[in-house]
Amino acid sequence: MALDKNDVLEGLTEIIVEETGIDADQIALDKSFADDLDIDSLSMMTILALAEDRFDVEIPDDAVAGLTTLADAVDHIAGA
Repeated sequence: MALDKNDVLEGLTEIIVEETGIDADQIALDKSFADDLDIDSLSMMTILALAEDRFDVEIPDDAVAGLTTLADAVDHIAGA
């Protein structure tokens, strides 16, 4: 069952704010996790693990490298 992209975006934004302290206003679909939001690989793995739990999806390790922007993550989780 596909998830609503807006719900996924809202949930991921909440997770990112809680884990990194980044202001929600800075988080947008076109933002790169590493380049724009300065999220390191360890924080990214934590964020994705929390997203897996929250949305009851699995994000395979080989898919993680392709999730460079928030839009990539939303699309992957919503389509899972």
